Amino acid sequence: MTHEAWANTPYPLLRHLTLPVVAITTSAAGRRNGMIANSAQRASLVPTHPRISVYISKTNHSHDIAYASGAFVAHLLRRDQWDVIWQLGLQSGRDVDKLAGLDLATGKTGVPWLTDCLAAFECRVVNAMDAGAATFFLGDVVEVHAGAPGEVMTSDYFRANMPAHKRQIYEARLLAAQEALARMAVPSPGAVWRGPSSAP
Repeated sequence: MTHEAWANTPYPLLRHLTLPVVAITTSAAGRRNGMIANSAQRASLVPTHPRISVYISKTNHSHDIAYASGAFVAHLLRRDQWDVIWQLGLQSGRDVDKLAGLDLATGKTGVPWLTDCLAAFECRVVNAMDAGAATFFLGDVVEVHAGAPGEVMTSDYFRANMPAHKRQIYEARLLAAQEALARMAVPSPGAVWRGPSSAP
């Protein structure tokens, strides 16, 4: 589907519901990865029980790692963290160690987290739902790490300010992902997450 074809779908309007651009890290059984998402949000109305939810595409290398470990870290990024977005978002963890060269620490969950961010939220998955092309992970926030202050990288800011040469790469990868995921859009009947299969 081309960008022009999007005009004939609800996709442009659905973009108004898009959340901040975040970095997600996860690890399991000696594997680790990082990715960029705009689907993470607060998932609890109770301040004393903070939770975060995130949709992760099934074609993303981080998906299987998070599914196996039952743990992830969601990072709020600042508007100046373009390099992190390119490193985690424009290459595959199946080809390279996307976390190489980044300043990392390891917290309660055993998952590496980026020390340079606005905030990092360590989460343990308490439930997961098959959403067809993605899995919806619901995580209890077990630790919060505050980082350097700044303006949050929102999806609107990202789309409005990314350099033209990066936009071409981003949009090509987005179209390829959407085409691959279109065949997986219907959830598998009876799919149930049975908890982590390995420790991080």
